[in-house]
Amino acid sequence: MPRVVSGEGMPRKRSKKQAEKRSGASDGSRHEKATKAASSLDLFKFAPFRLNRLAAEVSAALSSEYRERYGLDIPEWRVLATLGFRNDACSAQYISHCTRTHKSTISRAVTALMKRQLVERVENQDDRREFRLRVTPKGSALYQQLIPRLLRREQEILSCLSAQQRRDFARLLGTIEKSLGLVQTSKEAGKTGEY
Repeated sequence: MPRVVSGEGMPRKRSKKQAEKRSGASDGSRHEKATKAASSLDLFKFAPFRLNRLAAEVSAALSSEYRERYGLDIPEWRVLATLGFRNDACSAQYISHCTRTHKSTISRAVTALMKRQLVERVENQDDRREFRLRVTPKGSALYQQLIPRLLRREQEILSCLSAQQRRDFARLLGTIEKSLGLVQTSKEAGKTGEY
């Protein structure tokens, strides 16, 4: 510990607080506390956290429609929905990108759907080394059965909002999507081949 010479010429020990103050360490502690206070994060006011939590809850609420009745899990539904929405075949990589789901999760879902004959692989006419995926007639029939059930469930979820709030909510989501460069309409998705 640093020593200080007292007024009578005798060395005395400096307190830890005095040593920190002299070295600036105390200011650092104050700075750290101030920075920590300024950078504290209330997750319940943090938009990314809130959006992620809402997405997970809505996804779980919708999954009850296809899990219990049709035995599909969330990744399987994402594959079926992407293929059912499109008019042509696409790659598993495309589905992974569009649904923001890891490719290994999509791969497992595709394998399960193929076993149930809901999805099939077709040769890519442009590149014979690559296979594309498309929904089978059986998969298409299941998809068509699910659409009204999911739309009804969506209405139930949004029933806490007035008609104007729903329009505002859709508009605000669109504004955020646009700022992130995300495709916002089926027409755009068809042109760019992305979501």
